[in-house]
Amino acid sequence: MPALPEPCLCLVTDRRVGDEHTLVHRAAEAVTGGVDLVQVREKDLPGCHLLSLAASFRDAIGSRALLIISERADVAMAVGADGVQLPEDALPVAAVRRIMGPQALIGRSVHSEEGAVRAAADGADFLIVGTMYATGSHPTATPAGPGLVRRIVRLLEARAASVPLIGIGGITADNLGEVIRAGAGGVAVITSILASPDPKAEARRLKQAMLSAWAPTRASTGRGPGAQGRTAPMGGSSTR
Repeated sequence: MPALPEPCLCLVTDRRVGDEHTLVHRAAEAVTGGVDLVQVREKDLPGCHLLSLAASFRDAIGSRALLIISERADVAMAVGADGVQLPEDALPVAAVRRIMGPQALIGRSVHSEEGAVRAAADGADFLIVGTMYATGSHPTATPAGPGLVRRIVRLLEARAASVPLIGIGGITADNLGEVIRAGAGGVAVITSILASPDPKAEARRLKQAMLSAWAPTRASTGRGPGAQGRTAPMGGSSTR
């Protein structure tokens, strides 16, 4: 299974932000600037179009960053992606792992402490937690703030579980430090990169801000910038 870098800067795609025709190019530029993980989340596309777009991302990104597809395990396997990101109400992690095999990186989106505990118990490799702040991509969502990350970390620690958390929703270079200091192992962004006139420079700015927040908060545990890996989730094993 590919290791999820910590801290992890994730770019979630959205064709509605910026120029749809340069989406792949801007994502590739963002990877050059420091993005570690690209999630292709274009849920409205029919399978054949999504497959073509995902293949374009795979070609543009190569091995420079991890590539995951939202929910569609079939598309992920067809393009050789590293895994999938499952919505909170999607198939169980175990079912998707049977489809994709033990090496697939499987994430789960969660919006509550209870959802996080269930996902960890189900064997998710990482959790994308939201919504941190007000965001145009989900205008009706009530922001939970970094406090949600902090509460999830405490619950998982109480159960001797450790699953990387990635905060999402309204993340910018100015506020991501709060999310990292709350215990997140990374952040996911959409607009701040895709709407930027210079995705590479914006990704570099986000990555530097994340590293600056990461180093002091992880110094006491010995997990500084660049550390990788995870311990086994509840009910799971570190060897899949």
